[in-house]
Amino acid sequence: MDLPDTQSTLPDVRINLTRVGVRNVKKLIEVARPGKRPVIFISNFDVYVDLPSSLKGANMSRNFEVIDEVLQQATEGEVDGIEEVCNSVARKLLDHHEYADRTEVRMKSTFMIRRETPVSKTECDEVVNVVARAVAKRNNSNPIVRKSIGAQVTGITACPCAQNIMKEIAHNKLRDLGIEEDKIEAFLNEVPMATHNQRGQGFLCIETDDDQHVNLENIINVLKNSMSAKIYELLKRGDESHVVFSAHKNARFVEDCVREMAKRVLLEFEFLPGDSLVTIRQTNEESIHQHDAYAERKATIAELRAEMNENYL
Repeated sequence: MDLPDTQSTLPDVRINLTRVGVRNVKKLIEVARPGKRPVIFISNFDVYVDLPSSLKGANMSRNFEVIDEVLQQATEGEVDGIEEVCNSVARKLLDHHEYADRTEVRMKSTFMIRRETPVSKTECDEVVNVVARAVAKRNNSNPIVRKSIGAQVTGITACPCAQNIMKEIAHNKLRDLGIEEDKIEAFLNEVPMATHNQRGQGFLCIETDDDQHVNLENIINVLKNSMSAKIYELLKRGDESHVVFSAHKNARFVEDCVREMAKRVLLEFEFLPGDSLVTIRQTNEESIHQHDAYAERKATIAELRAEMNENYL
């Protein structure tokens, strides 16, 4: 017996819809890696297609079928990392929704990175939040796809302003104690002064064409190296002194972090074409204020290159 296909009937109000689909589809993604253990991501998907005015509804079950198909390919090593999951789903959705001209996939994931502390080499885990997105537009048999991959990483920042104030106070105290000026300068150059700290949340996302590959681990490294210091879940005493000393030796404003990210993006991803879109954000949770400090920049690679060349050449 043929069952009725209600989605294919005419709607009462005939207008096109921009996005129709499913949200908060929870999936466990296992991405195979040659010679290494697979990476596990706990993910939420939002999946959409556009819908013409001639159809009452979209076939939602096809979205789930496509996601499961791509995730199986990732497990078998046929999808090149988490960066490629969304655009693979977006392409396949066009095949499964023949009436759609545009598909969109968004993914938010959490996964754990195994790390070593800097001094004792103690192993500990770190949580990283990952976002990805892909938009595919029908173009005969060769869809046009734009994709993005990004991450949010936690680090520590130390305030340069308060540090310079404390440095001036220390300088005056040492001078009052009769310490010679050259010894004061030598000491202050070697030992960073106290300042207030922030837990920083750095975010970096890069949007490119489908034929470009942006490695997630490189994005994470850019973020980690753009704050005052890296942080760790487990610290021995030697590790703790190393982190605190490093952070105070490398004091940075929230604005400094964003600018440092931009510089490192240009160095790390110099192969990307100029129309690649970069979104950078830094939020610092202040320790001596009740508010957060925030800075961001959104620009193409070409725009960032032009600014750097203008200011430093």
